[in-house]
Amino acid sequence: MARKTKRTATRTKKTARKSRATQTAPIPPGMRTVTPYLVISGAAKAIEFYKKAFGAKEISRQPMENGMLMHAMIKVGDSLIMMSDEFPGSDSKSPTSAGATTFNLHIYTKDVDKLWNQAVKAGATPTMPLENQFWGERYGKLQDPFGHIWSVAMVVKMSEAEKEAKRQAAFAAFEKGEHPGSESGSM
Repeated sequence: MARKTKRTATRTKKTARKSRATQTAPIPPGMRTVTPYLVISGAAKAIEFYKKAFGAKEISRQPMENGMLMHAMIKVGDSLIMMSDEFPGSDSKSPTSAGATTFNLHIYTKDVDKLWNQAVKAGATPTMPLENQFWGERYGKLQDPFGHIWSVAMVVKMSEAEKEAKRQAAFAAFEKGEHPGSESGSM
């Protein structure tokens, strides 16, 4: 009787493993729990911009007959970003239609000055200068031609005195109702 129970248990474990192996994974390979999904007026042009500005690699593209993109995916560094064109009646709008964006995408890089210059050359507009910041990063913000905001950064060595001076300048700007890094206040 003990042999039968042991055989039955072994078969049950094998069946469970086989069943799990044939199941569809709930998260596609390479994807993370949270993935940005951009809505863009001109998604195909945006892909070409992101290739030039940030070294993006195109992963997939699903065009419609009229040339609009129903869905696309790019990879910047080790991160995936999904996107599509803006569609009438959708609950998501592009920044150009909405008149603003409520978020920014942040890129860490080994050479932030190179990436900054590459993005500006490709057509991005600086919205906050690339400078060493009080939290110990060289950081700046850009707006792409499609209305999305991107921040770029890398950790840099800074003295505690330099960090403190930058922190005081930033907080002084905030106290005046200015944003550090804008034309009226700088970090």
